[in-house]
Amino acid sequence: MVHQKTPESPAQDSVVLAVDIGGTKIAAAILDTQGQLLARSQIATQEGAGVDLFDRLTGLMDSVVAQARLAPDVIGVGCGGPMTLHGQTVSPLNIPQWQDFPLLERLQRTYPIPAYIDNDAKAFALAEGWLGAARGESDYMAMVVSTGVGGGIVLNGTLLDGGCGNAGHIGHVIVEPQGRDCVCGAQGCLEAEVSGAAIAAFTGEPAMYASTEIRRRSGLLVGRAVSSVANLLDLRLAVVAGSVALGFGQEFFQAAQQEADRSARLAFSSGLRIVPSGCEDRGPLLGAAAVGRAGLAAQS
Repeated sequence: MVHQKTPESPAQDSVVLAVDIGGTKIAAAILDTQGQLLARSQIATQEGAGVDLFDRLTGLMDSVVAQARLAPDVIGVGCGGPMTLHGQTVSPLNIPQWQDFPLLERLQRTYPIPAYIDNDAKAFALAEGWLGAARGESDYMAMVVSTGVGGGIVLNGTLLDGGCGNAGHIGHVIVEPQGRDCVCGAQGCLEAEVSGAAIAAFTGEPAMYASTEIRRRSGLLVGRAVSSVANLLDLRLAVVAGSVALGFGQEFFQAAQQEADRSARLAFSSGLRIVPSGCEDRGPLLGAAAVGRAGLAAQS
């Protein structure tokens, strides 16, 4: 199945319970038909030792529904990967207690409304096409540089899935062949070099304290990976979000664009732009909502 970037009715008239599941935090919100957040809350992913994470997740979801006083029509979830197609099982690299976890089945047993799940970075790509920096674009990629690194690709107005639903996972493009070991088992992946977890591991302090040199190097490596994708897939726009990328700011984006100018030189990729997210801090939840809307549209 493929997800349309701009779901048609009845999805346009649906209130969505959106959930963003990451290695650091889990957020939930109720969004109206225009993408406005009516209620929003979050929890830390790793807190509550001995308490089942799914129970904490459903408690969060129930709390935002109660806060909004509005019954949702659909659940949309963006979750860290990898996962099997449509989120039948999820195995987020940064959530070790969830390996082959049957997230979709558990949600369907718990709530009496449709639920749809996709990779969180792919969900973010939908958000940028819906209300963000890629609005009106039919061909682009979107990526998140945060605790981990992931991405999604839209071609001809359609979000790519791939065989198991993991298309666009730019975090595991090799950018330093002799680089650091990655949690996936390879060496020199983008995620192993520029993610918040990686930077904290090799500097000994949170990424927010990274030096100018590390900020610029991170941007350069992101530009290198994005240029390879643009050359492969005929793209000229990449939207980047995440606490690391946005926190590093101008130094990061200047370095990324300079590398793109150097490395994307084919007639169809020359002029590649690497820009910050247009969704601000709403991006992950807008993406989760877009997954729910797209799921409903595909069933209509």
